[in-house]
Amino acid sequence: MPELFFPYGKDKLSYQMQEESLAGVITGSMHDYKAVKSQSELVREAMANPIGTERLSDMAKGKDKVVIIASDHTRPVPSKVIIPLMLDEIRKGNPKADITILIATGCHRETTRQELVNKFGEEIVGKEKIYIHDCDDEDNLIDIGVLPSGGQCIINKFATEADLLVAEGFIEPHFFAGFSGGRKSVLPGIAGRDTVLSNHCSEFIAHEKARTGVIEGNPIHKDMVWAARKANLAYIVNVVINSDKDIIYAVSGDLEYAHEKGCEFLKSLCQVKPVDADIVISTNGGYPLDQNIYQAVKGMTAL
Repeated sequence: MPELFFPYGKDKLSYQMQEESLAGVITGSMHDYKAVKSQSELVREAMANPIGTERLSDMAKGKDKVVIIASDHTRPVPSKVIIPLMLDEIRKGNPKADITILIATGCHRETTRQELVNKFGEEIVGKEKIYIHDCDDEDNLIDIGVLPSGGQCIINKFATEADLLVAEGFIEPHFFAGFSGGRKSVLPGIAGRDTVLSNHCSEFIAHEKARTGVIEGNPIHKDMVWAARKANLAYIVNVVINSDKDIIYAVSGDLEYAHEKGCEFLKSLCQVKPVDADIVISTNGGYPLDQNIYQAVKGMTAL
């Protein structure tokens, strides 16, 4: 009798099923993909070969106020690997740079200190300047223009006041933005609530191009790219992770060109052929992706 395991929270649920009742188990090729280098080596190599930009160390020269947009507690981005390398690279170009890590909560709740420690490690939390975005804090939001869709683009002031704005992130299929990562660090990451709601509206989510794996012609993606460009997001480090949340691929550079290369790599591994069945069982991939009901829809849209 086959025993199946489903990621759930920080553990797994198991279920034994009659073999004659099991139509199939669907897993992407990412499940078996083995990176030939360590996580740090993959990120270092990507940062040494940026796509569409200079190296981050060169970009940091003469830039005294640097902001790194980092993901929050709801995303499994391996920030303990990425952020120290980004900090080192910035300080290599400008040892005196004033660096702020801006946590991209979007419309999520505030990230707790313990969640920051879990994400970055005690040393970074204790030594670096970290600011947590609040989508409702009007005193720290600024209107930077009108999105292509017509909504106002309101984002965190810290980003607009930076001499150099960069971001970390990870790329996964996204059920209405096509893919996560890249431009999403700005919108919804550090946007005001009204801007997020304008972009994540029912009209756009219902659009035929607002689908998993689709970027071209996607109105949600178009708004996000505009916002990131308008905010002067100059450089990204994005990774692809496996089911163990380990980095298996990394890109750096321009928010569109580097992101597109990462998406192509991901598409080569995550697409699978369907198996017809009367009942399908799925989960949201475990912690931190299953922390609330809103995220639970991702386990359904991937089917």
